[in-house]
Amino acid sequence: MKQLITILLIIFSASGISQETKQTFSLQEAIDFALENNRKVKNAALDIEAAQEQKWETTATGLPQINATVDYQYWLKQQVQIIPASAFGGPEGEFAEVTFGTKQSAAATATLTQLLFDGSYLVGLQSAKVYLEISKNAKEKTDLEVRKAVINAYGNVLLAEESVSILERNINILQKNLDETTKIFENGLEEEESVEQLQITLTSVKSNLNNTLRLKNLAYQMLSITLGLDYNTTIEVTDSLENLAVKNILTDVINQDTNVKNTIDYRIAENDKTSKELLLKLEKSKALPSLSAFVNGAYNAFDDEFVFLDSDTKWFGSSLLGVSMNIPIFSSGMRSAATQRAKINLDKALITLTETEQQLKLQIEAAKSDFILATEEYENKKQNLNLAERIESKNQTKFFEGVGSSFELRQAQTQLYTAQQEFLQAMLDVINTKAELDTLTNTISTY
Repeated sequence: MKQLITILLIIFSASGISQETKQTFSLQEAIDFALENNRKVKNAALDIEAAQEQKWETTATGLPQINATVDYQYWLKQQVQIIPASAFGGPEGEFAEVTFGTKQSAAATATLTQLLFDGSYLVGLQSAKVYLEISKNAKEKTDLEVRKAVINAYGNVLLAEESVSILERNINILQKNLDETTKIFENGLEEEESVEQLQITLTSVKSNLNNTLRLKNLAYQMLSITLGLDYNTTIEVTDSLENLAVKNILTDVINQDTNVKNTIDYRIAENDKTSKELLLKLEKSKALPSLSAFVNGAYNAFDDEFVFLDSDTKWFGSSLLGVSMNIPIFSSGMRSAATQRAKINLDKALITLTETEQQLKLQIEAAKSDFILATEEYENKKQNLNLAERIESKNQTKFFEGVGSSFELRQAQTQLYTAQQEFLQAMLDVINTKAELDTLTNTISTY
């Protein structure tokens, strides 16, 4: 009895853990969750934080800087200087060996420096702002791509679920047909070929089901990774493939005018142009003089013994104020070459920006065309499915009434199964082409 209770407790505990780790998502909930937890999104957010820190780092280089040094020196053997002996009343022509200073010394110095003018610093401040803007645009691009990836992964899960459901239903119907046909054959009222035809069809559908089950598992794992979860996390999806397809069809995105210059890809290309402009300004600024100032204060102490920590040690103070100007004069054409190279890179960025604008217009038009085709295919495949269901039903009735062949029934069933998969794919295409169009146009649709 104790062992039974223990086993039951383990089972209930495992069931409770399983229920706790299971997560349920609608498509919109999955998108919102991924935009907070996807690993690429997290890295993009950290890039913005790093850019903000770099902006302040650049700004701080032009603000007052204070540095302090503490030095201690001990002469293992002091330097000897040679001076004329006559300086000490000695004979002319002879030299005396003397040493200056003490064997030990200590110094403490604090220096304040301030940049007064530097063209490179001014360009650096502008570059830091642009870098921050680049990071923000990269984050927005990442969000759009992750959003599309979630929609695709979620759609693949729904496709797999619907496919499994349809295949299982087909197998049940086929098994029932096979059982009935087998009984009719055993009574001598049907040919063996009819049984074999149904067996071939059933085996094929079962094989498709096994493969689809494996694909379903992979689809759930891909969705988990896209959401930022462990790939083995148990997930339940609540939306249906057809409902999502209908929602996307009802949205009026085809007739909306899109300003290409507002798209994220154009803004990223524009960031590249701006950065090249700043690099050109940086090279030009290197021809300008730079000016800085400093002030320091120091204390020094000297002795033959180590007495620098004693309170009665005498320290000698000093202070210095200075201004330094660096004037570039001649660089053998190096600065000119660097400036010309920066100008060439700017010209290339301008060409790339124009090319990006044209490509985006084309991509958006192509995406709209793909979406229109997907919606048309959805309607066509839906009608084809209805026709295939009626044809299969008629052939099944004709077969069991003895006026239709097994070959005709199998052909109708194969046609039905193809129509089923094509309709599922058509629904998924509607969702995915709409997601691609939204990504290109920076449109945030809700589900």
